[in-house]
Amino acid sequence: MGGHGNVAAIRTALQATLAPFHIDAEATAASFFPSPALYRRLLESAGFTVQSIALIPRPTPLPNGMESWLNTFRNGVLDRLNPHDRTAALTDTIALLEPILRDADGNWIADYVRLRFHATLS
Repeated sequence: MGGHGNVAAIRTALQATLAPFHIDAEATAASFFPSPALYRRLLESAGFTVQSIALIPRPTPLPNGMESWLNTFRNGVLDRLNPHDRTAALTDTIALLEPILRDADGNWIADYVRLRFHATLS
């Protein structure tokens, strides 16, 4: 059994916000978020038989808010900006995400998605 986390809206917003700074947020983060079909092919090509594979939504509350999450989990990407540009990028990213990931009470939710699979070595 295995899996990994993916935050689609957050990744998309950061990619859009950092594009004017000529930073590829996805490449800089060096994360790997394959589709279930691609991961199935990779597992099968490595000799595994895939019993099941699926994306599972896992909305996760962020009690310290989105800015704290971004500064923690995307610090390596944001550190490539000077302090002024970093502040602007954070503000823009949060503005893009607010209508999607913040509820009426002001609570932030990360849009985590888990790729869960069960595979055995053939």
